[in-house]
Amino acid sequence: MTGPLRRWAHRISPFTAARTLPFTTLAPTAWSAQRPTYGDANPGVIQAALRRAVGRPSGNWFVFADSARIGAKPLGTCVAGVPIVAWRGSDGALLAGPRACPHLGADLALSPVECGALICPWHGLRLDGRRHGTWRALPTFDDGVLSWVRLDAVGGETPTEAPVLPVRPPEPRLAAVATVEGVCEPEDIVANRLDPWHGAWFHPYSFTALRVRQAPAATDDLSPEDDRFVVDVTFKVGRLGVPVVAEFTTPEPRTVVMHIVDGEGVGSVVETHATPLGPGPDGRPRTAVLEAVIAHSDRKHFGKSAAVAPLLRPLMRMAAARLWRDDLAYAERLYQLRSMG
Repeated sequence: MTGPLRRWAHRISPFTAARTLPFTTLAPTAWSAQRPTYGDANPGVIQAALRRAVGRPSGNWFVFADSARIGAKPLGTCVAGVPIVAWRGSDGALLAGPRACPHLGADLALSPVECGALICPWHGLRLDGRRHGTWRALPTFDDGVLSWVRLDAVGGETPTEAPVLPVRPPEPRLAAVATVEGVCEPEDIVANRLDPWHGAWFHPYSFTALRVRQAPAATDDLSPEDDRFVVDVTFKVGRLGVPVVAEFTTPEPRTVVMHIVDGEGVGSVVETHATPLGPGPDGRPRTAVLEAVIAHSDRKHFGKSAAVAPLLRPLMRMAAARLWRDDLAYAERLYQLRSMG
């Protein structure tokens, strides 16, 4: 790396403030000159990993929103065909319930919130999370980054008090959540993430030098220690690259987690959550991808990134959304092929 480039890297990134830089300079490489990975991307391995993932318990919990989106105004959405509304109580706690007012069915997502209570805009009925006739609040969980709701009638499993949460890095950390929607089912999103071999081919603007060093066996019976993909990959930032070792696991049926286990940002995670929304106007299923990027570094100046977090989070969301615009095309194609028979 040249002197001017080194000085520029020190200025722009809190990751570069230690004695060594995490970057390498990437030589120009033609996309078509990469080593093909189709021989390694065994469909049986991917499908077996998917079956193991969807067979895990969820406790009937579904991620439905970036926690930061739920504040002074209520949030209306649909989870697995169930319209819900979420808001904050007077103590800041996450509350959620059916979106239709129990009086005459008004859309409670249009309600103002006063002292922690929804006020129905049609006739002024106040709902503060306590039961009112047939209307009752839904169990919720706010993990500090994402908001979850428990839908027992949809999940059909034994309910649990809390969702299955991935291991996250300690403070200091910086989190951002991107949300995109596609015409597919959650299993198509999970299958996309359980194919790490496509990364450098399908996303050459973000990844290079990708090698899967460990993949699980194509069996339905596998220990948790062996049920993981371990990948060498270099993240691209223009002509610069950040080489890391990443591990992919599936803690519950609608979540795939990438942990950085070696290289810059050890402990950082990318959580991909796939939430069914319900059928669209055309009758085909819609699924929301909520991807939480939670960055961490042991470098001494990383904690200062909190001062510029309002500037960094939109950039992090934009990068994740760009990847998922491509990956949704992949997942939607999987759904299309499966629905064709």
